[in-house]
Amino acid sequence: MARYKITYVRKRDGSLEKFMPEKIARAIEKAFIATQTKNGGVAKRLAKIVIARLQKDFANKIPSVENIQDIVEQVLIEKNYSNVAKAYILYRQKRAELRAAKAVLEVKDELNLSLNALTVLRKRYLLRNEQGEIIESPSQLFRRVAAAIAKVDKNYGFSEQEVKKLEEEFYSMMTNLEFLPNSPTLMNAGTPVGILSACFVIPVPDDLSGIMDALKAAALIQKGGGGTGFSFSRLRPKGDIVKSTKGVASGPLSFATLFDKVTDVIKAGGKRRGANMGVIRVDHPDVIDFITAKSDPNVLRNFNISIGITDEFMRAVAQNKEFPLSNPRDGKIVKTVNAKDLWSLIVSYAWKTGDPGVLFLDEINRKNPTAHIGQIEATNPCGEQPLHPYESCNLGSLNLTKFVKEGKNSKKELDWEKLKKTIYLAVRFLDNVIDAQSYVVPETEAITKANRRIGLGIMGWADLLYMLGIPYNSNKALNLAEKLMSFISNTAHQASSELGRIKGNFPNFKGSLWDKLGYSYMRNAACTTIAPTGTISIIAGCSSGIEPVFALSFVRNVLEGTRLLEVNPIFEKVAKERGFYTPQLMSRIAKSGSIKGIKEIPADVRKVFVTALDISPEWHVRMQAAFQKYTDNAVSKTINFPAEANVEDVRKAFELAYKLKCKGLTIYRYGSKPEQVLYIGEFEKKTKPEAEPFVVAPLETAGWCASPLCPSP
Repeated sequence: MARYKITYVRKRDGSLEKFMPEKIARAIEKAFIATQTKNGGVAKRLAKIVIARLQKDFANKIPSVENIQDIVEQVLIEKNYSNVAKAYILYRQKRAELRAAKAVLEVKDELNLSLNALTVLRKRYLLRNEQGEIIESPSQLFRRVAAAIAKVDKNYGFSEQEVKKLEEEFYSMMTNLEFLPNSPTLMNAGTPVGILSACFVIPVPDDLSGIMDALKAAALIQKGGGGTGFSFSRLRPKGDIVKSTKGVASGPLSFATLFDKVTDVIKAGGKRRGANMGVIRVDHPDVIDFITAKSDPNVLRNFNISIGITDEFMRAVAQNKEFPLSNPRDGKIVKTVNAKDLWSLIVSYAWKTGDPGVLFLDEINRKNPTAHIGQIEATNPCGEQPLHPYESCNLGSLNLTKFVKEGKNSKKELDWEKLKKTIYLAVRFLDNVIDAQSYVVPETEAITKANRRIGLGIMGWADLLYMLGIPYNSNKALNLAEKLMSFISNTAHQASSELGRIKGNFPNFKGSLWDKLGYSYMRNAACTTIAPTGTISIIAGCSSGIEPVFALSFVRNVLEGTRLLEVNPIFEKVAKERGFYTPQLMSRIAKSGSIKGIKEIPADVRKVFVTALDISPEWHVRMQAAFQKYTDNAVSKTINFPAEANVEDVRKAFELAYKLKCKGLTIYRYGSKPEQVLYIGEFEKKTKPEAEPFVVAPLETAGWCASPLCPSP
């Protein structure tokens, strides 16, 4: 840099950064790509002219970003690249509009985040004073979290210098958007609100005092932003005798509605919608009440419902046998039903309303690393975290788009070494969260620290496949899923084993899976989980979890009265490089979100850039199973069905999931609920002339699930 007379550039906020001439060449290159103009090295030559003019006009001075951009425009016009100059000018204008929109938020954007990310952070994550004014920036948020989580290591004898180094590593990992923890950690770490985990399961015993204790625990957890799961399977059925009062029981569903009302009141601390999972075993006498409960859209609005399926029941379905329903109070058979008919009822209501989902309880408990301490009966609201009664788990996700590098012949490939280093750091981060957290229920602290269960997962899977040129619905994608998740899980276990040697094993280690496998050290009973990553994927700027993209182009409601056309950036880049990009085409795609039937887009591009409803349910299920194969906990995935799917399609998906050893399944057929968060304009216009002509998404939807109970961990 010493050969240049210019050393620094003044940014728009007045701060200085080092003069980097390569950024000028890249900007000109992008303008050529945007206009499909072949440059054959012209961009670099033009950049040299720009730099020479800057050297002359600003020798030993500090030019502003605007000064540099003005000269770029002049040089492009002078050299007869008026179309490229126009693209460059339009890009500047678009960036100016974006800066103006960000300015309205009054949030300092040191990290150059997207408008969507800033808006979500402002609304839900950044700290405020008593007057409601924002008092931290995104980088300060990540600093707050990094400091609070790293500080835990002081309790394990690490020096101040070591703790500070760890804090910097945590901070860098988050600000680079390589890894983000679940929302409660971002919201609450380093504040008096101590709940940092997203996932809790609270037991519901068969007595009124215990039920009230569960309600109180749920309220306190949701106040801090945690999600709660409950099994109502231990409650006696409605109409059963209550000896103490000589009355009759009102049944599990009536108590579930009570939990729902509490969630309505709490609203997850005012920062996000409260969410619950309600589970009832398939052999409970009131199972049909739960299966049909959400046919009324006003019932259990804050609940996802899952039926706990057993191997015994699935065998009875296959053999078309009668299946007994037993009173959990005394184990006596109340009645028998035809298993196949009951299964058909579950399937038909899932098709009709999106609820219930299914949990395969025997598979969950077969793979439970701490099965020696008892059975698991329920999961968190989105199903990815099976937990013991009172247990909690904190989650975090790796942003796969940050682990791609140029390989041979400029072909993109995964950077496995960088991924490995980040996994080690992320496991340590999540393990520290267990100690940094405050626990509102003593029983939760006891079992959480006894198992030290964590959930490291991924986001950006669909984007990664786009970047690598691999169709989601392909065997190549399934093979990569298994290879990737195997690597993440094995590396996470290695990291946890090393932590166990340094900090000690989880207390329930003796008799656990790891003890039986011959391990000497393991810090965490389980390490990996695939979460749905709602708002954290918006912050990271990537696709959600392992979900396919719902729409390649759509309209998002961002600020009051402001709507922006949002295009998947990877698709947009390819469209410009391949020469078929136009704003008009992007608007056309936004009508359905898919490019499936657009013939002017090359066939190979259409094959790779598939969206959720382009992919058959079978491929959705197979993708979930591929990840589940190497995931300690479970996988959250919504199997999206088009509106025209039939009941038999849903049955096949459920049965395939059971066959492939998934731990559960959730389906959503487009339009099966009266309200949903994503609408396909092209479809809606057929029955509602007043509907928007585009796919429309609200601010806090990451763009993969239309169901109104889509999560935002």
